[in-house]
Amino acid sequence: MVSRRRLAPGSIASLRTANQQRVLDVLRAGVEATHTQAEIAHLTGLAPATVSNIVRQFAAAGLVDTESGSGRRGSSVRLSRGAGLVGGVDVGHSHIAVAVGDLTGQLLGEMRAPLDQNHRFDETLTTARQMLDHLVGEDGHIGELRCVGLGIPAPVARERVHAGAILPGWEDIDVRAAVGEVLGLPVVIENDANLGALAEHRHGVAQGHESSVFVKVSSGVGAGIIIDNQIFSGSDGTAGELGHLTLDEQGPTCRCGSRGCLEAYISVGNLLAMTSGQLPGADLDAVVQAAQDGNVAAHRAFEDAGLHLGWGIAGVVNLLNPEVVVVGGDMARAGDLLLASTRIGLRRHALDTVAMTPLLASELGERASIVGAVLLAAETVELRAD
Repeated sequence: MVSRRRLAPGSIASLRTANQQRVLDVLRAGVEATHTQAEIAHLTGLAPATVSNIVRQFAAAGLVDTESGSGRRGSSVRLSRGAGLVGGVDVGHSHIAVAVGDLTGQLLGEMRAPLDQNHRFDETLTTARQMLDHLVGEDGHIGELRCVGLGIPAPVARERVHAGAILPGWEDIDVRAAVGEVLGLPVVIENDANLGALAEHRHGVAQGHESSVFVKVSSGVGAGIIIDNQIFSGSDGTAGELGHLTLDEQGPTCRCGSRGCLEAYISVGNLLAMTSGQLPGADLDAVVQAAQDGNVAAHRAFEDAGLHLGWGIAGVVNLLNPEVVVVGGDMARAGDLLLASTRIGLRRHALDTVAMTPLLASELGERASIVGAVLLAAETVELRAD
């Protein structure tokens, strides 16, 4: 995590830093976060003169760009590209995605590549370094990145992975130290579903909602939870492991070692196994196409997966009562083939008061976690005009 300088509470320096941070929070609020000084004053509650002084200090430090408008406080302000860049790395069970973005969280370039299912952390981090080097390119050096956000598909407790059955090549690794050693950069680590939740909350279909749940259904199943506009990680960083909710203790064995987990019924691997007899060798996209073309087995596989997914989501909405639930990950490419029966499953198992919670497809698709990784890195970087 990028460290923040500790200031005495109540001091003039502390107040100045707090006011600067409030302005920065507004400027980081959207991909095209351009505001007039009057708007910033309204959104922060700061006096217009205070905002003008902060903007002037930021401009002198090269942190913001301004453009003249109607009067001094009508001029538009946005974070400058010169304020710095950040990186994002999204490690999946079978893929890696990397991106470079500015401090508003806007992605400037991204790459994606396959990974071996049993990939080790050191090999994966080396690949991430090579991809980031490529994205930064001839115009710069990876060392110019201010921070890197890293997402992984496993619980992260105190920045160590504690789920060897889920991500065996990363078990008990001090991830922050390992990434810092390979990349030579400050790093912030988060579960990939949490990053998807952050991305949809900031730039996707969950915008405007203070609470939401993002359910990622791919090789595994996880949920990212937003409460009061913040990621809820739980006491030890492992909240949201929806895929390991037990539906039937006598059910199929899950890779976590338990039986009857939700993930054992609705993951991509399970769906491909269900359809392998009728569609041998088909990948997910081929099964989606077959279902759209009227293949009964493929359609039934998505229907069954959706009913189970709705059952699991019902437990979440009964407990948390979020404003909206967003379904993402690879399986979301099936669209209403999956979501129609998911809504039925939700209504069957949720209380009447929450059974109609909006259930939406991810707007960002498979990019949600990498977008979230860049956003997290950007929001972690501290900017200050001393």
